[in-house]
Amino acid sequence: MLAFVKCFSLKRTKHPRGYEDPHVLASETPFTVNEIEALHNLFKKLSTSIINDGLIHKEEFLLALFRNSSMQNLFADRVFYMFDRKRNGVIEFGEFVRSLSIFHPYTPEHEKSAFMFKLFDLHGTGFIEPHELKKMVGALLGETDLELSEEAIEAIVEQTMIEVDTNKDGKIDEEEWKDLVAKNPSILKNMTLPYLKEVTLAFPSFVLDSEVED
Repeated sequence: MLAFVKCFSLKRTKHPRGYEDPHVLASETPFTVNEIEALHNLFKKLSTSIINDGLIHKEEFLLALFRNSSMQNLFADRVFYMFDRKRNGVIEFGEFVRSLSIFHPYTPEHEKSAFMFKLFDLHGTGFIEPHELKKMVGALLGETDLELSEEAIEAIVEQTMIEVDTNKDGKIDEEEWKDLVAKNPSILKNMTLPYLKEVTLAFPSFVLDSEVED
């Protein structure tokens, strides 16, 4: 009977859709509990920038990363897709933390490499085909000031396939990708965000206290 009464005396905490316990997320990522609490405050700010529903929609994601909510770019689409692990068109808090952890300095390089492989594997076949590589190279160039002709991009793709496709089956598999990364570690340069090592210092304006707001 006492246990039954205690059930009604417990403080009820209402969390938004997709919320996950910081302690659980800390056990699965390089982030500490305090850092995850800081990320939760950042998440709340991002998820209310356009639509106030506690979820990050694509427009809000693009606004945060590229300062343009209507941006049309394959690279931006792929990054959002990779963060949206449930494939339901929005990013929940748990997805946000787990995906962001890939860019943490302490995350093993093989995990970063696998994430990037999936980023280029547009059709989810387990292979990167020449047309997928061409599309992603073009999209990545679109994020820089470097302009290359269609012929130049095709030449890059053709040379890459010659060097990487060691079994000559016309596509890059995961093992060939691993070999490519091992020989060219700079490929993963943009997969590490140094400031994630000190999240509570990187986002001081979002850190309120040690309690996560409801």
